[in-house]
Amino acid sequence: MEHWLDIHKRQRKLTTLVENQTVYNVKNAELNIFETYEQAAKVQLIFDFPVITSMLSGKKIMHLTDEPSFEYFPGESVIMPKGKPMLIDFPIAERNNPTQCLALGIDETKVKEVVYNFNNLVAIEEENNSWSLDESSSHLANNIELNQLLQRLMHTFLSNTKSKDILLDLMFQELIIRLLQTKAKNIFLQGKTNADTRIGFILNYIKENLTHKNITVEHLATKAYMSSSHFHKKFKNTFGVSPIDYVNSERVEFAKKLLIKNKDMKIADVAFKSGFNSISYFNRQFKKYEKITPSQYLKLIS
Repeated sequence: MEHWLDIHKRQRKLTTLVENQTVYNVKNAELNIFETYEQAAKVQLIFDFPVITSMLSGKKIMHLTDEPSFEYFPGESVIMPKGKPMLIDFPIAERNNPTQCLALGIDETKVKEVVYNFNNLVAIEEENNSWSLDESSSHLANNIELNQLLQRLMHTFLSNTKSKDILLDLMFQELIIRLLQTKAKNIFLQGKTNADTRIGFILNYIKENLTHKNITVEHLATKAYMSSSHFHKKFKNTFGVSPIDYVNSERVEFAKKLLIKNKDMKIADVAFKSGFNSISYFNRQFKKYEKITPSQYLKLIS
């Protein structure tokens, strides 16, 4: 059966075994879909506009100037500033099982417009009224909302519905806001804000107590000296996810690191050392964020 990406290919296209690129254009944005059919190392890619990339299938090893090299899996994303090179390894790409990735660029004027509106809105919270998308690259893992949004964006890009442009414009706004919320989280964790630090304190508290079993909304709200309802609302407005979803995503990321460092560790031990109360709940949360089970992930990294 023909792959759905092959069915919908159109617009500009560059075809090689190492980097098969198809480009789709709409107002304010450009979508690039890359397919790689053979193993390669240190393939360079540069865009003349900021992009967010997302892995669709396979595995890459990314070499960026802003951080150590890392393995790049489906469900993860990377934000790249314009003009900065990516050096990419394709360790498992095959002709019958290509590595696939998308790269989305949004017009900078559109980005500035949404950033301005977002900052005016969340200034009411007095926690994060000056976020921007800076010039450094970022590797984003376990952001299920962002990953689902990028999947919807790709499908809408490839559709021919009359409402396509309106839907895409709304999704671009949501994408920029979610990136800003992710940026806000990183700023708090790095201690780079002089604003009210209650939310920043909670993020660091979660980081330092991630494997403890007693992290609940009520417990975190007490630590922040807020009611549970106000804390939940404030946290979600700032970071785009609920406190418990944030805790679970961080625990899954911790579990991934355990699996990488200790490939012989039993899945049950990984679950409990990561702060989960049951193996079944750990498996569900891991698959929710990574799209594969812990056992499948272990095979992928072995």
